[in-house]
Amino acid sequence: MSNLPFGFGPSDPDKRGENEPEGGGPGSGADAFNQLGQMLSQLGQMLSQAGSSSGPVNYELAKQIALQKLSSGGEGKIGFTGSGDSGAAVRDAAHLAELWLNAATILPAGAKTSVAWSARDWVQETLPTWQRLCDPVARQISGAWVEALPAEAKQAAGPLLSMVSQMGGMAFGSQLGNALAQLASDVLTSTEVGLPLGPDATSALLPANIEKFTEGLELPSSEVMVFLAAREAAHQRLFTHVPWLRQRLLATVEEFAHGIKVDTSALEHLAGQIDPSNPASIEEAMSSGLLEPKTTPEQEAALTRLETLLALVEGWVDVVVADAVGNRLPGADALRETLRRRRATGGPAEQTFATLVGLELRPRRMRAASALWKLVGDQHGMEKRDGLWSHPDLVPTAEDLDDPLEFSERLGNRAELDDLDPMAELERTRPPEDESDPDDPSS
Repeated sequence: MSNLPFGFGPSDPDKRGENEPEGGGPGSGADAFNQLGQMLSQLGQMLSQAGSSSGPVNYELAKQIALQKLSSGGEGKIGFTGSGDSGAAVRDAAHLAELWLNAATILPAGAKTSVAWSARDWVQETLPTWQRLCDPVARQISGAWVEALPAEAKQAAGPLLSMVSQMGGMAFGSQLGNALAQLASDVLTSTEVGLPLGPDATSALLPANIEKFTEGLELPSSEVMVFLAAREAAHQRLFTHVPWLRQRLLATVEEFAHGIKVDTSALEHLAGQIDPSNPASIEEAMSSGLLEPKTTPEQEAALTRLETLLALVEGWVDVVVADAVGNRLPGADALRETLRRRRATGGPAEQTFATLVGLELRPRRMRAASALWKLVGDQHGMEKRDGLWSHPDLVPTAEDLDDPLEFSERLGNRAELDDLDPMAELERTRPPEDESDPDDPSS
């Protein structure tokens, strides 16, 4: 892991630059009193938020910090609300992309609605999924503090443990908020990191970020918008019509997080750095790196499975979009390569995710997966290629990415796939819709 999971890094790296004075610069007494007043006000707000937080991460605080940073950075002035020209441009691009995709895959359209999001929209719409991804990490880290304490220390600490837990939730929330603000300013679509972060069956593009991304590409903005809309729509087709995929991706991330082990041998030294009367000392101690998590063999196995599945998703999207776009967009090849490099090298989005969850979402083998999907499609047809998604046991493995020719040859000898109706199999594996209300005792 190149980056520490959240709780171990500085909560706001933008405010800890090289020019920051260590002892405070000269200023008037009025300035000092104003700063003290702001600090007390912020502390009061944080303590109020801590009292209402019931989990390992204070997500309300995270949302407030993220939205505040986006507003202070000018996002509120240039952001989009999904109405007007931006919303219409996204809907038009999505409609055209869906028409082209119909001829490139057997999977039907997955998005029921196409929307334009601002960065603020992205934070609010994806926060429920981030909660699912971040809670296991925070619980493991927070639990390490308490579990490592001797019984006598736990008894002596008493109410202090509850306060440490609340302050830990605030520290996590603060760092999460800053990270989400950075991520929201960079992502182009709701599925760019390879995970279904947004609401089901919703295709979302971020026009303001796309406009920044387009600068310097020497391509028409409308062409870039349609290409990205096609990628978003292809992702949505997979996540909607392959019932096991969404759960498998998120569960593998959770499995990785659950495997986090913390070296608590430094806990005694760490405890000496905490001043219960100074809430900031708790965050500083957590950010010191003394409780840096260690990667376990179980985590390595989960990471390999996740990277392979992400590569298969990204590789399939890459091939399908290339087939759909064809010669319709003159700059498609250049855009395809640009996005491949963006995903493979890891931009701010991947780096931020590594900080949040403790792993990198870089599909390192995306090119190999893309080559495999193209080979299968060329040799066996679109139906058999897409039919492999009908069951998790049918999709290629990491070993198959090493030898796509052998996989394609083996696929040709699998008689059970010759009679397979891919769409019927996908529908068969879809969980039945429960129309009853779980909160209604009569249902």
